[in-house]
Amino acid sequence: MAETYPMPKWGLSMEEGTVTEWQVKPGEPVTEGQVLAIVATDKIEVELESPVDGVFVRALAAEGDELAVGAPVMVIATDQADYESASAGS
Repeated sequence: MAETYPMPKWGLSMEEGTVTEWQVKPGEPVTEGQVLAIVATDKIEVELESPVDGVFVRALAAEGDELAVGAPVMVIATDQADYESASAGS
């Protein structure tokens, strides 16, 4: 199964974040805690980590895109078969 993950909230006043750099490409395996992207907030740059082990399906924001907290930011599949299924549907 492929799951969509939202832009996290890293501080009480954070309302949005800008993806400054993706560090993973579609089809690459990821591990929980692995840095997938760098996100700039109004105060700091933060590492967006993978919440789960799996296969990175796709970014839902390009570098430079500003997203509200809670907006979909990426899709991760649980395994290679789920990645292939999710990729076929994109």
